[in-house]
Amino acid sequence: MAQTPLKDLLPRLQELAEASLSLWNVPLGAEVQLINVSENVTYLVQAGAFKSVLRIHRVGYHSRRAIMSELDWLTALGQETEVVTPRVMVGKDGARIQHNITHRLKNARDMVMFEFINGAAPDEAGDLTHHFQELGQIAAHCHNHVLSWEKPNSFERLTWDDAAIFGPDATWGHWSDAPGVTDEIRPLLARLENTVVARLEAFGKSPERFNLIHADMRLANLIVAREGTRLIDFDDCGWGWLLYDLAAALSFMEDHPRVPEFKAAWLRGYSRFRALSASDEAEIDTFIMIRRLALLAWIGSHIEAPEPQALAPTFAKNTAKLARQYLAKFGQS
Repeated sequence: MAQTPLKDLLPRLQELAEASLSLWNVPLGAEVQLINVSENVTYLVQAGAFKSVLRIHRVGYHSRRAIMSELDWLTALGQETEVVTPRVMVGKDGARIQHNITHRLKNARDMVMFEFINGAAPDEAGDLTHHFQELGQIAAHCHNHVLSWEKPNSFERLTWDDAAIFGPDATWGHWSDAPGVTDEIRPLLARLENTVVARLEAFGKSPERFNLIHADMRLANLIVAREGTRLIDFDDCGWGWLLYDLAAALSFMEDHPRVPEFKAAWLRGYSRFRALSASDEAEIDTFIMIRRLALLAWIGSHIEAPEPQALAPTFAKNTAKLARQYLAKFGQS
């Protein structure tokens, strides 16, 4: 079935957001403003001093059970660790997930409302080393938590392994379909994929290496405020290699000249609360490259949205440069 083009879908989702506010204890007259378009669509809800964030879920990406599992983990993290997470606002019926449809939508949508967090994401024009160290600390707390947390029997989340990124049913499609993947670049990235997969198979999936992760723990998902730093947007959390969270921290900036400094800062923060073995650290670049290929695929499968459109012109070409460096390091050039 053909998907509704984004330019046609957004006005319909705006209508849904406005029509659904009555499902929560939101003041009358609240206004709804689009914040972000990615897997889901998020809105700022505001009425006077009241603010919240409404997330409308994409159809078919997560089941309601999976959404509930996400909310279970971020709530447990907030209650049981030093990681500060956004509070989920329950609806008038006491449920954390609400469901609604309007006449111009083909499918009903699941929705979650979160408390609004005052603050802002780190300024990427500034010195980011402190924030990467903070990301490392947060990741360590998250990883320590999942290794001891007794997950509900109904727990269900996506898996972020090589099959999910490179397989025939890849969650975000395959990198080879992305803009800018030319006949010259394609065989290079194919060699990169093969090398990454082989190294990950050797690395293994023991629980200490492969467990529940945030999977999108980057600067854009930190909110820095006077009260401290909060981690948001657990929508991609799922089963994956713990070091994928380090790779995700460098999303879209893997070719930044200061990446070695950022990696070192992340590791300093992480090592304060959780040790990494030398064999773990030896594969950091492998995780950076699997994440980079996943992002290339994401750009191709989400090209209607503004962020992928802005990234598309140079992303494949720069990925090829990174591939050459990685393959040279691991003797596969």
